[in-house]
Amino acid sequence: MVALPDIEPVSRESTAAVIARQLRDAIMTGALPPGTQLGETDLAARFQVSRGPLREAMQHLVSEGLLRSERHRGLFVIDLEPADVFDIYLARSAVERAALLCAFRGDREAVAAMLEQNVADMAAAADDPAALSEADLRFHEALINASGSKRLVRMARTLLIETRMCLTLLQSTYQGVEDRLEEHTRIIETLRSGDEETALHLLDAHMEDAISRLLPGRSLKGGAAAAE
Repeated sequence: MVALPDIEPVSRESTAAVIARQLRDAIMTGALPPGTQLGETDLAARFQVSRGPLREAMQHLVSEGLLRSERHRGLFVIDLEPADVFDIYLARSAVERAALLCAFRGDREAVAAMLEQNVADMAAAADDPAALSEADLRFHEALINASGSKRLVRMARTLLIETRMCLTLLQSTYQGVEDRLEEHTRIIETLRSGDEETALHLLDAHMEDAISRLLPGRSLKGGAAAAE
């Protein structure tokens, strides 16, 4: 092995990475709604940067699928059509089922305790729809992170941002927070008890419930054809 001199780790984000993160957060929270056109001149002035790092940041988001490019028009925040919403939950179901199976093969009690804190955060945010959606998303992010799979985490990153865009619509379909708390709590209980089959069934039902609220009459059980 070639000997290398002492190398200090790079801890600071590049300018493009900082811009990409802030734009990503703005898309996720709805500060940049679907369909918003991003103007280079305006954004460069607001970030107080040259167009080079700004373009690099926006291309990152294009590659992540959060921005779309239209020839001669520019870049726009993606619009989530019904087929997109269906596809998001179809993909999430596959990723989170895999993550849940990993959790059953690891320290179930530690994962359950961590997820319980996320449910407690959801309960505490009952009167704040935006905070409730954030806590809801953190539950699913924590479950995926607990899998220990770098690839599942990477696959889920954009899916969870797109899910946050959906949650703005989804939160208006709940009469109260109790339904959401119960769905998540039952998954934790089955994880703790070791009932893998029921846990997977509950996770499937959780995703199915979201689809039925967002896209009435459609079902994940029908596969991709159901989105057409």
